[in-house]
Amino acid sequence: MKKIPAHLITGFLGSGKSTLIHSLIENKPVDERWAVLVNEFGQIGIDQAMFTERDDVIVKGLPGGCLCCQLAFVMQATLVNLLHRHRPDRLIIEPSGLGHPAGLLDMLRGEAFAEVLDVQDIIATLDPRRLDEQRVREHETFRDQLEMADAVVLTMTDQASIAQQQAARERVESYWPPKKWLVEAPHGALPIDLLLKSGQLKSEPLKNRHAATAAAPSRPASHQALHVPAAPAMLDDVFAAVVDRPPPLGKPQHETGSALGYTSLSWRWHPEKCFDLDQLTAQLSALPREVRVKGILHTQDGWKLLNRAEGAMHMQNSAWRQDSRLEIIAPPQALPSADSLASGFKACRDHNDSSGSGGANK
Repeated sequence: MKKIPAHLITGFLGSGKSTLIHSLIENKPVDERWAVLVNEFGQIGIDQAMFTERDDVIVKGLPGGCLCCQLAFVMQATLVNLLHRHRPDRLIIEPSGLGHPAGLLDMLRGEAFAEVLDVQDIIATLDPRRLDEQRVREHETFRDQLEMADAVVLTMTDQASIAQQQAARERVESYWPPKKWLVEAPHGALPIDLLLKSGQLKSEPLKNRHAATAAAPSRPASHQALHVPAAPAMLDDVFAAVVDRPPPLGKPQHETGSALGYTSLSWRWHPEKCFDLDQLTAQLSALPREVRVKGILHTQDGWKLLNRAEGAMHMQNSAWRQDSRLEIIAPPQALPSADSLASGFKACRDHNDSSGSGGANK
């Protein structure tokens, strides 16, 4: 059987991985069926809900940790099921922004998938503005994502200064072996040919890229410490988190997770809970700049996707109707308390909403 091309799209928190994948899907060959496996650091799974349902793209979400360590066993089992059941023509894997590529590469190139997958280029997304942040710049996962990448996409360039873009280019161009390519994608608009032809080498120095990748940083100690031994019961817990029923009206679900120097606060509400959009965005916009926010919410103006990175809030309409979800990720010292956030969300109720949803039931 012909091996399935597999692409790993990495990048730190808020670097535009999902936007890039959305753009690629919109320009995919019409005769290809794609599978997309999305991992999230948060506990409830929002990114999967952001993809529009379509027959030629299968999207599976794995929330609740890092694919390379905390969810390694679940990821392998999910991938086996996904490939066997849907038999896609191409596979795209989006690890969490805190996910390390090394453990995933070991799995994808290991015995279980050696005859099934053709692991092609590792593409890393880089928001040039993040190089101004010492905490991000010195984070081992951020450094290794760029070092191990075969190619790099500069995202958010429409929001970055000329100096920030130049610094990012100099950073990427300092690596050896050189990257196959370095392109700008200010709105995630990566030319589809760069993905479809990513298995091809361009120049003599690049013939050693796979060998160089094999010798690149291994999974760091911070990820190794989070490794969870294989346990079949884990599958039930993770799959239940993806497909379970929404929480009762007026009793939102709250989850918290911490690892790798970051904390996630996640909420889910019954779909009839209706938010006042202006009040909600005002509350979220007041959070510190480094706080990452993703959400899909029922508002008086319809269902909305919210995406906040580097202090900038972006919003678009959504067809999602299953429940409202919100995820906040940041270093612990930058986060308000979960109780104060929940009180604020309760106050953001639309005047026609009588759910009274406030605190958490977990």
